[in-house]
Amino acid sequence: MAAAKKTKAKAPVKAKGMGLHLGLNAVSAAHYGGWSGELNACENDAKDMAALAQAQGIKPTVLLTKKATRAAFIAKMRAAAKALKKGDLFFLSFSGHGGQVPDVSGEEADKKDETWCLWDTQLIDDELYLALGRFAAGVRIVVLSDSCHSGTVTRAGPPELGTRSPQWRSKMMPLEVGRRTYAAHKAHYDKLQLAAAAEAKRAKVADPDAALAAIAHTVAGGGRITGIAGGFKPAVVLISGCQDNQTSMDGPHNGAFTARLLKVWDHGKFQGSHARFHASIRAGMPASQSPNLFALGPAAGLLAQRPFTL
Repeated sequence: MAAAKKTKAKAPVKAKGMGLHLGLNAVSAAHYGGWSGELNACENDAKDMAALAQAQGIKPTVLLTKKATRAAFIAKMRAAAKALKKGDLFFLSFSGHGGQVPDVSGEEADKKDETWCLWDTQLIDDELYLALGRFAAGVRIVVLSDSCHSGTVTRAGPPELGTRSPQWRSKMMPLEVGRRTYAAHKAHYDKLQLAAAAEAKRAKVADPDAALAAIAHTVAGGGRITGIAGGFKPAVVLISGCQDNQTSMDGPHNGAFTARLLKVWDHGKFQGSHARFHASIRAGMPASQSPNLFALGPAAGLLAQRPFTL
């Protein structure tokens, strides 16, 4: 009898990793009513996050200041969403100013939508939510945001650290600049919000404002940290530089949040989950800037994994 042929077991397919890292040391005064928002360390933050990614086998793309436009960001996000499949990893980082625009798509008249200040316009949190939602089921996404975020009109003032040295300054877009920018481009920002709400409805996912508002009030580790956004397929973990009523600080080489994160990561020596990573970062920050952690989609497994691991 002929011997039975042995079949070779197929080697497991290695996960793919892609990164997108934005760092803006200024914004276009032409869009922001004459304000250019100069910062020191945001480009360094993006470069350092890209280096971290590359060391982990993640292919990074970097967009610095004038290159960090709305069109470039959206194109890179769509390309990544198209390329990555279940089990793959997407690492997104942003360092720059955070701002606000009035919410026109939600139910509360005085609600504010948070933004990232890109070179030529603000990216609204609704848009980021939907951009992340375009990734396939099972894709793991880690977002690091070294910027200011607030869901309220009244914020705490910059911490005392910001008054001691010109090397340390707030990453909060001044409220008057935000009001002036919105007034000058009201039709643009209102159209973006209404389009995001319509897209969420077509895709049968939770309204961005409702989902993000629920998440913003969810304590890390609480029972509702995952599964809040209905129909959200990828697993997303976001660690942001501060709480809603605080401001993230720029620094001489890195932002305060990014500098602490790099120290905790320790060139890859860190061992532990995303939850432990966040806790270790937060433990070394001043009370005036306490990094936040929340998740979107089926993220329980991702929260338990070591950060940036393919």
